[in-house]
Amino acid sequence: MSDRIIPEYRLGVADKVRVNVFGEEALTGEFLVGSGGKVSLPLIGEVQAAGYTISQFQTEIAEALKQGYIMEPRVSAEVLNYRPFYILGEVNKPGEYPYTMNLSVMNAVATAEGFTYRADTRRVFIKRADSAGEQAFPLTTATQVAPGDTIRIGERFF
Repeated sequence: MSDRIIPEYRLGVADKVRVNVFGEEALTGEFLVGSGGKVSLPLIGEVQAAGYTISQFQTEIAEALKQGYIMEPRVSAEVLNYRPFYILGEVNKPGEYPYTMNLSVMNAVATAEGFTYRADTRRVFIKRADSAGEQAFPLTTATQVAPGDTIRIGERFF
């Protein structure tokens, strides 16, 4: 078990983003990443978002706008709502919860109203949204959670 390193955030299905095209009010707004991983924008249509970092997404929009719409588009984008995380196992209220920046496993457990009396408080199992299996990590305040993660708190052995 080692500390968890979270790579740069990549957009995914159900993320809500705000796109701002400087000087173009009609192209500015809040959009949802659809089930196909794309965002439908005015004028240019669907733009790939899932799997892209926010800066790659901005570049993708700017490139699409350069194709006969705006000569030098200045685009900014930010994530408004991240996809939720899931927590199950030995917590009082397992379920789906909204993700917040810099969420640790301990914060996630607190959101789920704490451990049950059977909980293993030494390690946690986390499955990333884009991986097939779960990994074990030390259950500390430093263990980070990413959007879309499934957290499982195991049962301790007496």
